[in-house]
Amino acid sequence: MGIWAGIGVIVPFPFYYWLWNHPQSWVNLCGKDNDPSKIMAYVSHFLKLIQFISLFSVSSLSWPPPFYFWPLFLAGQFLNFRVYQLLGEAGTYYGVRFGKNIPWVTEFPFGYIKDPQYVGSIFSLLACLSWVPFQYIFLWCFGYVFMILVESKEDPTTRAKPH
Repeated sequence: MGIWAGIGVIVPFPFYYWLWNHPQSWVNLCGKDNDPSKIMAYVSHFLKLIQFISLFSVSSLSWPPPFYFWPLFLAGQFLNFRVYQLLGEAGTYYGVRFGKNIPWVTEFPFGYIKDPQYVGSIFSLLACLSWVPFQYIFLWCFGYVFMILVESKEDPTTRAKPH
């Protein structure tokens, strides 16, 4: 199951890479009557399910969790929840790349933590180290670091045109 779990963990990142670099292709594929951010959210949730199933397939759950689990996991989920709360679906799912006008947010955690959603996700993954072999956590975190680097180089000329 190891190789399949590894593939399952990294499967979303080529999709995100393609969307970031070719947003107009995604907008065209979604069609003028569909919201590309909403469709991206649906696909992303499905890919997240594949990731979770992949991690579960190589995990060894035991109770109680180690002392570091709850602070890391809760801090990570708080950051993820807060990002989604402040940006909404369109802001979280590349709306700006798809030609939407997304207001700039400066409330916490923005302006305090660079890439708070990815940092929160990494915290949550690290919390699971006692249950999931290191290489799978590392691979998933590597995907997030890769996307942080990709998204740090936004080229406005590649943004999709508003429809």
